Amino acid sequence: MMSIKTAKTAGFCYGVKRAVDEVYRLVNEGEKIGTLGELIHNHTVIDDLEKKGVRVYNSPDEAEPDRRVVIRTHGVKKAVVDEIESRGLLCTDLTCPFVAKIHRIVHEHHSKGYSIIIIGDKNHPEVIGINGWCDDSAFITYDENCVLPQNMTEKPVCVVAQTTINKEIFVKIVQIIKNTCKTVVVFDTICNATKDRQEEAAALSAESDVMFVIGGRKSSNTAKLFEIAKANCPEAYFIETCADIPKGVDLKNKKIGITAGACTPGCIIEEVFTTMDEKLTNEESFAELFAQSESKTLNNGDIVDATVVEIRNNEVIVDLGGFKYNGQLAADQLSDDPYAKVEDLVKPGDEIKVYVVGVNDAEGKVVLSRKKLVAMENWNKMKEAYENNQILDAKIIKTVKGGVIALVDQTQVFVPARHAALRFVQDLETLLNTNVRLRLIDMDERKKRFVGSVRSVLEEEKKAVEDAFWASAEVGKEYTGAVKSLTSFGAFVDLGGVDGLVHISELSWNKIKHPSEIVKEGDVITVYIKDLNPETKKISLGYKKAEDNPWVIAKAKYNVGDVVKCKVVRIMPFGAFCELMPNVDGLIHISQIADRRIGKPEDVLSIGEEVEAKITAIDWDANKISLSIRALIAPPAEEQKQAQEEQPEAKPEVVSAEDEPVDIEKYIAENPAEDEE
Repeated sequence: MMSIKTAKTAGFCYGVKRAVDEVYRLVNEGEKIGTLGELIHNHTVIDDLEKKGVRVYNSPDEAEPDRRVVIRTHGVKKAVVDEIESRGLLCTDLTCPFVAKIHRIVHEHHSKGYSIIIIGDKNHPEVIGINGWCDDSAFITYDENCVLPQNMTEKPVCVVAQTTINKEIFVKIVQIIKNTCKTVVVFDTICNATKDRQEEAAALSAESDVMFVIGGRKSSNTAKLFEIAKANCPEAYFIETCADIPKGVDLKNKKIGITAGACTPGCIIEEVFTTMDEKLTNEESFAELFAQSESKTLNNGDIVDATVVEIRNNEVIVDLGGFKYNGQLAADQLSDDPYAKVEDLVKPGDEIKVYVVGVNDAEGKVVLSRKKLVAMENWNKMKEAYENNQILDAKIIKTVKGGVIALVDQTQVFVPARHAALRFVQDLETLLNTNVRLRLIDMDERKKRFVGSVRSVLEEEKKAVEDAFWASAEVGKEYTGAVKSLTSFGAFVDLGGVDGLVHISELSWNKIKHPSEIVKEGDVITVYIKDLNPETKKISLGYKKAEDNPWVIAKAKYNVGDVVKCKVVRIMPFGAFCELMPNVDGLIHISQIADRRIGKPEDVLSIGEEVEAKITAIDWDANKISLSIRALIAPPAEEQKQAQEEQPEAKPEVVSAEDEPVDIEKYIAENPAEDEE
């Protein structure tokens, strides 16, 4: 009997599907499109897009201003990207994420002085594009017996691969390079989908009598699938559509295998399959063949529908429908979340899909796993999230050596310690049961494992907050923020993702020894920007209010001519400073301390003494108040006049240097006062 089997991996890969879907979406939305080169190597798709008005450009020079330029999955040279940007063309970059990763690797290592080796077809558009990210300086080879240029043997070498090449050839060439060069860095950039497709093509062709490989004649990955199939199945055919199926091929009682390249639409694969189906000599429908091929027994690895019958302490019993035994689902096989309760996950009567772990007919026992199936179902979704650099919600469920494990939709993700938070966390246990946002930064296809980073998301969010702050920040603008930390010189305040410093001198009009006298960590206070420097990202904040300025209060309280009580707080050679109110001092000049000439102020006054004085002058701009005791004890003006008339005319006195007027500000600057405290 003839049988038909189609490879599971046949058809569009992720990158091609992404590009084709996006172009069709843009066309359906009415956009005019021009692609740099044919979007994919499949004339059926290209012809259909051409009918819809999509044009093909050979270079940006041909681009029309009213059309969006689309960079295809193969990618382009850096110079082409730069030209598109310089010309201001509207552009959508649909370079396959795996190819874009190669661009970054090549560009980075070329800038560090590495010689670049690309293993692939030098005429393939993907390889041409990759070479353009190292100034077209790469050595390109696909020869298993290649000989490297002499100038490469001494320099450090970076090796990458075209995503669609044969894995075995890649390994052989890498070994030659390692044997020839001293320092070699190898990046296996063959696409995982390509590896899976080639492995499945090898297995399927080995068990088939006739093999059909579907894809465009220009498609590199399809050509390699055909090479693999032909090596295992002599009767292998490379076709683009069902019209290419040889008319004389004998399919009767043959096992037929079908696979397809990454640029082959599903409709063409289905059309070929239908054509094969119609050639069945017994005219049985595909549905009947499929029904006949279905396993009537339950085997390890099967995925089956089940109905929850009973929930016990540590397991769930399910009905497997037509199978003669019930299945057992251990509680720890329901979910990866160790804190999840069985009764919260399933209830009697729920219909679920399960994965068959083991069947023991002798004991009538079927062991099942829901967790394994969920992991399988989530793999493709997580893989797509990794390829798209998507941010995911997660919960940290346990700590392990070197990091923590986060649960993302029932899939465990390892987060290294350095990626677990914005800053290093000494005790990772403090992160347990916290909800975080992360992105996947690495993937192990073979082990089905992911590595995630919380830090990269937090850094990105922090930068966005900082950019928004600096875009609107200006001197004088007020903010309400929480005190983040205290130091001996001030308080750092969180302005919403950006920190500013309130210097200790800006916390209070009174003299304080430590910021903790005014604020404490966690206090929410209102501050304003005194100064900011976008270059150094430093922000100086003000906290004390102008209306609380002691000199502002003093201005409303004191006037020239007022008699005040004050306390002597500091004595200088030229006079005494007296405190009228906290942080407001006035100066009694030595000539105004007594009604007679004195040698020095301390002959009359002492620190701490309270005296009565008259305000004789005020300079509010300079914060200066002049006081006089003498004005309160001098004789009346009439008596002074009479006394002067009775005295004989005085001879001019010689004024000594000691009696010359004193520049008070200059003196204070040159003789700073000691802190009485």
